[in-house]
Amino acid sequence: IPVTSTCLNITTTMSTWLIYSDHEFVDCCLQRMQLFSTCVAFSLVADMGIGRGALGNWTLSIWCFCFAVTLIILILQFFQFPSRFPFFWYKFSVTYACYAALLCLSASITYSITYVQFLPYGPYRDRAIAATAFSCIAYVLYAMEVAEIWDLYKLNSVTCYVLTVPGLLKMLETFTACVIFAFISNTSLYQDQPALRWCVAVYSICFLQAAVVLVLNLGDCEYRLPIPFPIFQLGLTLLSVLLYASALVLWPLYQFDEKVGGQPQRSSDISCKDELTYSVCAWDQRLAVTVLTAINLLIYVGDLVYWSCLFSLVYVLGCVGGGS
Repeated sequence: IPVTSTCLNITTTMSTWLIYSDHEFVDCCLQRMQLFSTCVAFSLVADMGIGRGALGNWTLSIWCFCFAVTLIILILQFFQFPSRFPFFWYKFSVTYACYAALLCLSASITYSITYVQFLPYGPYRDRAIAATAFSCIAYVLYAMEVAEIWDLYKLNSVTCYVLTVPGLLKMLETFTACVIFAFISNTSLYQDQPALRWCVAVYSICFLQAAVVLVLNLGDCEYRLPIPFPIFQLGLTLLSVLLYASALVLWPLYQFDEKVGGQPQRSSDISCKDELTYSVCAWDQRLAVTVLTAINLLIYVGDLVYWSCLFSLVYVLGCVGGGS
């Protein structure tokens, strides 16, 4: 019996080691292809010599960021850094892969819609289309890495915040805010109106709140707070819903209502008539921010519903059960 038990333990250990080795090999291959795809994407358009505008520069920054972080990850893996901090590394790797996938997807869509379609036919347009294609490839590769890490988590029955419902909602909240920041990088959209500057402050405050929650979970510090973490989450999410609701009212009001200086018609925006501008015009940027504000408000509402239900189930029913 001891011999049989020992053989079973050895077999289990060997199979687990082989599974880990397969995952590490696949992740390494994916990361090398991610590095190549993002490098080609920004190299194709970095020296085109045509003004990209704020959104074009934003997409270029995304490709550079993903390339740099992926390169750093490969270097750290070469020096066996993950083996020294395994739990932190697994959380960081899946969080980064999720964000990189979302960023590359948004860069592919934004770059093609707000920049590529305005370029004249020729070599510059071909290079921009090729860069978009490599950005799409990078998105697929990062998504495949997320799936690989997810399988590894399920194999070991390990939970990770970003792979839970509230974690995914927090990622979507911060990601949508990043896209909003790209559109409002044109300061002329809001600098003349205090109400619009308030909207920009709302986007920044809510982004920082969501980022703090993600960092707390990444560093396993969520239970070191003076109040229970679900109550902390519920309070922050409720505040974000109220702030975003005010932004959803004020932003379209002061951008499109003629009574307060807005431009209700796209044809009234001079920048939309400039055929020499290879980027989306100001009116379209205002509309995009309005739509993204509504989308992020819906995400925050979903987040609020989740934490409200959890609070009512755990705390309210718990108190009733304890009292009875």
